[in-house]
Amino acid sequence: MKIIFFGSAHFAVPSLKALIKSGHEVSCVVTQPDKKKGRHMHLSGTDVKTTAEKAGLEIFQPGDIKSKESVEFLRGFKADIFVIVAYGQILSQEVLDIPKIMPLNIHASLLPRYRGAAPINWAIINADKKTGVSIMYVSLKMDSGPVIMQKEIGIDKQDTAVSLEEKLRLLGAELLMDALKAIEERDYRLIEQDEEKVIIAPKLKKEDGLIDWSAHAPDIHNQVRGVLPWPGAFTVYRGKMLKIFNTETIAAFPGHKPVPGEIVRADKHEIVVACGRGFLSIRELQIEAGRRMCAHSFVVGHRLKAGEVLGSSHIRHSRNDTK
Repeated sequence: MKIIFFGSAHFAVPSLKALIKSGHEVSCVVTQPDKKKGRHMHLSGTDVKTTAEKAGLEIFQPGDIKSKESVEFLRGFKADIFVIVAYGQILSQEVLDIPKIMPLNIHASLLPRYRGAAPINWAIINADKKTGVSIMYVSLKMDSGPVIMQKEIGIDKQDTAVSLEEKLRLLGAELLMDALKAIEERDYRLIEQDEEKVIIAPKLKKEDGLIDWSAHAPDIHNQVRGVLPWPGAFTVYRGKMLKIFNTETIAAFPGHKPVPGEIVRADKHEIVVACGRGFLSIRELQIEAGRRMCAHSFVVGHRLKAGEVLGSSHIRHSRNDTK
């Protein structure tokens, strides 16, 4: 089949590579325009563009995929299928009507659960035990089209949004091949989504990373894992932003009735912080304008003391430094 691939983000690369190896004709790769990146603000293409260039594929980078010029350009390929994976622009109905068979999308959730821009993040934040990938027929309303195939995987206790994305992008490429084979053999069904089971997964905002220490420890642990790589979980320590990367939950900590956010232990092994219920062990962290480091290095370098309260600038109790 003749296919036009739409994609920009890292998540889309395995699917493009699978298409290139599949024997299907990838007529064109559509990706976002180059952007200035890095300290020196050099123009840089997307991960998908880099992959397409290496394969010698034709590349199209419109600023507006819905423009008259874009529509006419895409029509010229007479494609059978559009495959859309983390592209970054909304397609008009006029564009979606171009392929002879259908436009397909790979979505990183078990639809109708987690429609939207951040399904991987919210699955972890909400403590889901499983997630997966859906291959769907693209409709104009966001992520609402009928599903052709789904495959689920478990979410490990230590999965972050970064590690889970890696698993799902590979799974998405495998499932795409299965879906294309089914379409080619006309052995598939379009299954409408149950609108009563829809959950929205909106794009993360900076404030989604702010830790509320009055929350339960497992909820904060899930937040830390779910908001990586951006915005990252953060709190305030001595008037500066403190990013937190790696945590474990502790149900109880003997001998303490602390306030939420209070550091109850700071030594070479860990930093333990009281939450609204339970305790959080911090293993990796980074102070504003500093480098990322393990708990022991941070305790030594900043003379962190038990009794200090994260999210505040004061010390609740007078205790000896336990480093």
